[in-house]
Amino acid sequence: MNLSSPSASSASSHPLAPYGWDEGWEAEFAPYAEQRLLPGRVVRVDRGLCDVVTPAGTVRADTEFVVPRDPMKVVCTGDWVAVDPEGSDPRYVRTLLPRRTAFVRSTSSKRSDGQVLATNIDHVVICVSLAVELDLGRIERFLALAMSSSSGEALLHKSALSWESGAQPLVVLTKADVVPHATTLGHLVQDVEAVAPGVPVLPVSAQRGDGLDVLEAVLSGGTSVLLGQSGAGKSTLANVLLGEEVMDVQATRDMDGKGRHTTTTRNLLVLPGGGVLIDTPGLRGVGLWDAESGVSQVFSEIEELAAECRFHDCAHVAEPECAVRRAVESGELSERRLESYRKLLRENEWIVAKTDARVRAERRQEWKRKGAEGRAAMEAKRGRLR
Repeated sequence: MNLSSPSASSASSHPLAPYGWDEGWEAEFAPYAEQRLLPGRVVRVDRGLCDVVTPAGTVRADTEFVVPRDPMKVVCTGDWVAVDPEGSDPRYVRTLLPRRTAFVRSTSSKRSDGQVLATNIDHVVICVSLAVELDLGRIERFLALAMSSSSGEALLHKSALSWESGAQPLVVLTKADVVPHATTLGHLVQDVEAVAPGVPVLPVSAQRGDGLDVLEAVLSGGTSVLLGQSGAGKSTLANVLLGEEVMDVQATRDMDGKGRHTTTTRNLLVLPGGGVLIDTPGLRGVGLWDAESGVSQVFSEIEELAAECRFHDCAHVAEPECAVRRAVESGELSERRLESYRKLLRENEWIVAKTDARVRAERRQEWKRKGAEGRAAMEAKRGRLR
């Protein structure tokens, strides 16, 4: 007996099923199907045009009708869209379907806009090269973004990769073949696991094939995005997973292990073992964007310690009965990790304040309150000295 519903059967046999089409997308697209538009997934965006894979094949479409003022709503690789049917010339993207998830960073502009790097993703693969010294602070930064949660229609307005609602982070340590001893490799994995609570850490070697079977099994279940610095081995890894030389690869510099940006656009590709992969250009900067929940998850042990502090607004600097400082002094918590936590919290607060009028007003009130308290304390001190 076949217990599957007609819609489920229809979705699984749909030409776009290898790209992630399912019952949910079918339901979202229903109103546009009545308008005789075609469903499609954006596989590449380039200067106002995008390549969209549709049931009729890959088409080049103009995004003129979906160019918003809000950069968070710009068409991005991974989006599901409705496009003009065959025979239209030129063809246009008519609308974006609501995003399920998105990975967003802040730009380097003074306005601190958000930049959407990939959408509708199930796995975030953070690639870290073992050919250079581990930068634990950078890994924490990537994870804070990857763990920030939001979902549904809100993703068109704010950041996030929703870890709690389905999108899973994974740290992949590439170029494991350059580590000569298994014991050393084990220690490196443990170092990363210590700053990535609850996140799988997988060492892989594209050259020897180590760990690739595990990675392929994980990525076969949905859409994944590769993130990391230039020279982290993303394009090499993508080529191995795809089974062909799709992405250009260049050698890294011996002095610092960094490479050039061999990938210049974000490309969506179907994996032969199932699943969809989005490769991204190397990221020089990874600015936080509304990542408070992500910071809390990455530094969960500090948040737990902070709950034991005497003061609920303890800054963990010199306050009496500070459980966090006590953990640092005992060696339970490293000073580096505490400073990284403070740095990311400050940066995120600044970004939020730049983009949220209510938060800006609250910060001004807090500064005024502290200023008044400081002046009152000085007056009291002068009164005692008279």
